[in-house]
Amino acid sequence: MPNYALAIDLGTTTLAASLIDTDNGKRLTMTGALNPQRCFGSDVVTRLDAAVNSEDTLRDMSALVRAELRRLAHCLCVQTGIPWAGIKQVAIAGNPAMQHILLGLGVRSLAFPPFRPLFTCGTQVSAAELGWEVETPVYIFPMPGGFVGGDTVAFLYGQGIGEQILHPSSLILHPSLFLDMGTNGEMALTDGEVIWATSVAAGPAFEGGNLTCGMAALGGAISSVSLEGDRVKLAVINDIPPVGVCGSGAIEAVSELLRNGIIEPGGRLRASNEIPSNLGNRIVDHRGEAAFVLYRDAQQLLLLTQGDIRQVQLAKAAIRAGMEVLAEHSRIRLQSLRDVLLTGSFGAVLQQEWLKTIGIFDQGMIHISRFTPEGALAGVERALATGDDFESVERLGERFRVVPLSGTPLFETLFISNIDFPHP
Repeated sequence: MPNYALAIDLGTTTLAASLIDTDNGKRLTMTGALNPQRCFGSDVVTRLDAAVNSEDTLRDMSALVRAELRRLAHCLCVQTGIPWAGIKQVAIAGNPAMQHILLGLGVRSLAFPPFRPLFTCGTQVSAAELGWEVETPVYIFPMPGGFVGGDTVAFLYGQGIGEQILHPSSLILHPSLFLDMGTNGEMALTDGEVIWATSVAAGPAFEGGNLTCGMAALGGAISSVSLEGDRVKLAVINDIPPVGVCGSGAIEAVSELLRNGIIEPGGRLRASNEIPSNLGNRIVDHRGEAAFVLYRDAQQLLLLTQGDIRQVQLAKAAIRAGMEVLAEHSRIRLQSLRDVLLTGSFGAVLQQEWLKTIGIFDQGMIHISRFTPEGALAGVERALATGDDFESVERLGERFRVVPLSGTPLFETLFISNIDFPHP
């Protein structure tokens, strides 16, 4: 009889869940949704503040996400015809704040120095403890630090690092960077034994949050924006009329506008009379700030505003500065990297050239990087299929050395120096 398991990526902005057959590791189906906690804030820091100041709020946030995960699980069961009783194991990975709130744990230790989780190893609970109607065991991934959590561990595990820990002869011996460009820009740098990791408050811009017309990478989201002469060419998820722009669309839009001189290196969106082509006609005033029209019809006006560009600047500066701090602590030069693995919920595609244009990647990183969608979810699935009772996950978590960035002068200096976009 097949053994089925439920894998969950508990993201700050989006949730993803899948059912797999653990006998062969095959994914049967998956689904996703927005994290309902967003009504308490779009980022981790805002939600931690809300949870610290009110136990009722903490309970509400916990109840909301538990109910939504239960709904997603029910959808997967309906899609596959597999009853709850047929699911033998659940595994969940998220950042420390999301995992603490899911479990209904206090978050004061995460919200204040020294910013540490209540525990660092993985933990087992039953589904009934989460308010679900079954006793299925639920494994919560390890949390190496206050802002480096189970999703980062899962991302690396999905790339085979867990098995390498159990078999040292196959350890990665060349410098590698793992980058999750989510609301928390979590990253890890390693050349074998030690995994140096940190997390930056990048904000939700790369996931479509905090943008004037932003949305998650769902149907109707503009996922690609390219300029061909005076024309703007769009790609939309599910090939339906656009209703917003997701992270990949925003990143490419900024990249294309920089490449065509419509955005200056300092981030300023030029006025229409400063743009010699007909693209200048797409510059409009939106509530007192300049904006570029991505799409317009009788029902929709979708814009990239000056404020949106600033959000992208802040996010990319934070991520680049975090990478440089990790390089300083680990003594691993970014120029010596042999492998760069990228994941995130920004959209279906992300061209590495865009990341060079906006200032996250160096030229050399373009040719050694690869994008893996659903990085954390794939890692949770792999751990479920490994069948070692998560021993390799635990041992992987022990290899992390977390570098805190809050109040670090080096990070602040590097952040400011990376605010501007690169000059063409």
